[in-house]
Amino acid sequence: MFYHLFKYVLLGPLLRLYFRPRIEGLENVPEEGAAIVAGNHLSVSDHFLMPAIVPRRITFLAKAEYFTGPGLKGRLTAAFFRSVGQIPVDRSGKGAGQAAIDEGLGVLRKEELLGIYPEGTRSHDGRLYKGRVGVAAMALQAGVPVIPCAMVGTFELQPPGRKMPRFGRVTIRFGDPLDFSRYAGLERERTALRAVTDEIIHEILQLSGQEYVDLYAPDAKAAQAQERTGRGGRRGDGTKP
Repeated sequence: MFYHLFKYVLLGPLLRLYFRPRIEGLENVPEEGAAIVAGNHLSVSDHFLMPAIVPRRITFLAKAEYFTGPGLKGRLTAAFFRSVGQIPVDRSGKGAGQAAIDEGLGVLRKEELLGIYPEGTRSHDGRLYKGRVGVAAMALQAGVPVIPCAMVGTFELQPPGRKMPRFGRVTIRFGDPLDFSRYAGLERERTALRAVTDEIIHEILQLSGQEYVDLYAPDAKAAQAQERTGRGGRRGDGTKP
């Protein structure tokens, strides 16, 4: 009930008015049956825009921090994510990856749509980063198609750190469903999981036109921070202060 209330009455119309989304390839999202919608992740807005325009209900695996924030803001955020059926996933600890896969497979067993960001986190600079193999594990174990999706323009309207997005227009593109049945029986093989993940990321790249970086996003962000620290710790003549 709350999902449809937010989508069709409270939030959905506001998002359409605010972002004026241009939708391409929506016919590639199946009208029934289990499937994974795998997209790039550039902004907090992505989490709300895609579900608002997809006719079917889509469930995302959301980071557990959205459900455990302190104070009134934290409680309201948690209530919102629970009310629209999002699933909290603890990304810390040794079994975090398998826990996320198990939760995702539970959604797919119910013949529903599962939304996932293969990069595992938001891009901090608008580029597309190396994908985590969890999306491949779910696709192969469940035997479902993967629909690549690209959000275009959300980074410019709401980059990391900006609380309220700017007014503007975004594009949401859905690519042709990807069939990985040729990898049947190889869902435990690391090389197969990497090949499937890389193919998904490649299709997202073709749709989004982003620059690709063959590193995991957190590693790239840490390297950039270290580089900035190094530059800040030296004088113009190259000596340390």
